[in-house]
Amino acid sequence: MKYLSFSELRQKLGGRGRTTVYRDVEEGRLPQPIKLGGRLYWIESQVDEALAGAHPEAA
Repeated sequence: MKYLSFSELRQKLGGRGRTTVYRDVEEGRLPQPIKLGGRLYWIESQVDEALAGAHPEAA
């Protein structure tokens, strides 16, 4: 399992802005991050599923 930092997530999403990324999380288009050591990370496989449209919340 690979964790993506916020900057890695933005890079994977084509350089999307901070506000847009958090709006996508809030509206269910991207998975919720997890907090590790005071920082937020996203599980790469969940992000990939959301981008592929396989995640139910991504609809």
